[in-house]
Amino acid sequence: MSDPRLEDYKRRMDGALDALRKEFAGLRTGRASANLLDPVQVSAYGNNMPLNQVGTVSVPEPRMITVQVWDKSMVGAVEKAIRDAGLGLNPASDGTTVRVPLPELSQERRQELTKVAHKYAEQGRVAVRNVRRDGMDFLKKQEKDHKITEDEHKKLADLMQKLTDEHVKKVDEVLALKEKEILQV
Repeated sequence: MSDPRLEDYKRRMDGALDALRKEFAGLRTGRASANLLDPVQVSAYGNNMPLNQVGTVSVPEPRMITVQVWDKSMVGAVEKAIRDAGLGLNPASDGTTVRVPLPELSQERRQELTKVAHKYAEQGRVAVRNVRRDGMDFLKKQEKDHKITEDEHKKLADLMQKLTDEHVKKVDEVLALKEKEILQV
């Protein structure tokens, strides 16, 4: 994969893989983690903002996450955002602190989290395929404009497909690891 014309597409596919890993970091596996609340977006000041931009997220205990909200008027919005994030969490406020207890994961909840992980992985695969589609469209245009030959187009298209297959395989590997982590009792 030394062709400079494909380096940008490789970088974009790597970005899709990194985004997937960040999504997975937010999936709960039984222990509290500040990353668990990373996907939470709070409606604040007319915008949607990441939770870590309206408060400090910390983990004082293995089964508790706290959010120290900087603006007291935002406490309700933070609670609502956490509750609506689809993480199965029920926050409670105490002044400017929002406490988020983590319940023990039931087998049913583990199965639900596995389904969510599969959904994230499929989004990752789609993102990788979209990059491939962009690359293939670019190659077609280059050939049509007579900037590359038909043989170069074929060779680069094969490299693009190989790159795509590698990244989809990596998505599947990351999913398998996360699935194992979720289902461990």
